[in-house]
Amino acid sequence: MASAPGTSPSPKLSASLEQGVPPRVRFCPSPTGNPHVGLVRTALFNWAFARHNEGTLVFRIEDTDAARDSEESYDQLLEAMRWLGFDWDEGPEVGGPHAPYRQSQRMDIYKDVAQKLLDGGYAYRCYCSQDELDTRREAARAAGKPSGYDGHCRELSEAQVEEYTAQGREPIVRFRMPDEAITFDDLVRGEITYLPENVPDYGIVRANGAPLYTLVNPVDDALMDITHVLRGEDLLSSTPRQIALYKALMELGIAQRIPAFGHLPYVMGEGNKKLSKRDPQASLNLYRERGFLPEGLLNYLSLLGWSLSADQDIFSIAEMVAAFEISDVNPNPARFDLKKCEAINADHIRMLDVKDFTERCDPWLKAPFAPWAAEDFDEAKWQAIAPHAQTRLKVLSEITDNVDFLFLPEPVLDEAAWAKAMKEGSDALLRTAREKLEAADWTSAESLKEAVLAAGEAHGLKLGKAQAPVRVAVTGRTVGLPLFESLEVLGKEKTLARIDAALAKLAA
Repeated sequence: MASAPGTSPSPKLSASLEQGVPPRVRFCPSPTGNPHVGLVRTALFNWAFARHNEGTLVFRIEDTDAARDSEESYDQLLEAMRWLGFDWDEGPEVGGPHAPYRQSQRMDIYKDVAQKLLDGGYAYRCYCSQDELDTRREAARAAGKPSGYDGHCRELSEAQVEEYTAQGREPIVRFRMPDEAITFDDLVRGEITYLPENVPDYGIVRANGAPLYTLVNPVDDALMDITHVLRGEDLLSSTPRQIALYKALMELGIAQRIPAFGHLPYVMGEGNKKLSKRDPQASLNLYRERGFLPEGLLNYLSLLGWSLSADQDIFSIAEMVAAFEISDVNPNPARFDLKKCEAINADHIRMLDVKDFTERCDPWLKAPFAPWAAEDFDEAKWQAIAPHAQTRLKVLSEITDNVDFLFLPEPVLDEAAWAKAMKEGSDALLRTAREKLEAADWTSAESLKEAVLAAGEAHGLKLGKAQAPVRVAVTGRTVGLPLFESLEVLGKEKTLARIDAALAKLAA
């Protein structure tokens, strides 16, 4: 049986680019559940790297786990990529020279490679039962030794193989790791070394013949000539295994190179724990439903491990692509801060031109989000209030509550807001405000402001105190869009009628 090959370090990023090799990177999610923001951050860094270096982005679907993968999740992945504005050069819906790009359609390829690894002595069949493995691992732990696979089946005799076969044991296939340290230069973390006792032989094919991720991922990278692998820190421990496998694939004539690796920092959630799919704030769908802009969300996610400059948090995706260098990625974990994410998204909302803003708000102005009847929506009022609304929103879904007073017959009254605003003497203030407003120029928000200001002065109140009861009477809330512009758009008749209704409520 052939001995395991030695392993050389992976090439540095700079060397690959300096040699004029156009970089080829891949984004290869599994279609399981809803896409999450950590996945999006990985896609973003790969996409930005490819575009910055005029390289190729391969979009590959790793769907070999039939129990967890679904067509619904596959469709969601493609839709998410389109919504985020990512394009890809090879992959689903695009094609390419290395098709198919779904692993479930590449099973014959993996079977063939696994057999070549066996024939070349780079892999072997392992007949150990799970109970035997567990027993030996526990014994190793008790002795203070590494508890990984101990190489029991590495050098079986023909007689031992016959005995195991006669017992009906179905073997898995294990890759034979080299008995030497593996060192590579991580593009984010620098030089990393793994000692052989910490990287035991590992399974690449299940007993039923199904290939494992440990085989299919590197094989696809090799056959698709991927030059740079940018992926999450959680996969760092598998890198020495993959480097050894790449070397074997090179010696078999299957791979051209060992790609450069860059492991992106963890995205942390609450309590400084890694953000997982189960965390509510991890779901990409949540941000879409709340009305985050793709450019706002991507701007924030790019800051989870990278920055354009020390004093600039707000930038376009085009600016990111122009500046993105993988060597600038910070290896330290990055904490997901929802409030900062919202603040950055608010800045991007304000950067839109008004026409674009109104169009993007459209879904939240219709059923099922809008509480008003379709026939009560007034396009002219919406267009008039939109520039003022644009300065107030953090996410687009907030538009519904901000403008509902314009399109509902009566405002949605917040009882806590009513109790806060309607203090003793509010009825007198509202009566004076009504008189002043009735005489005001309703083509000018400034005139309406002067009317309420005058009403406040008549009762010894500054504008902030004077306008609170008026706002609650008209809109039902203590906070919202600029009050006097809102009154102007609502109109004189409805505004006065709502003040009258508030006075009646106070009297009752």
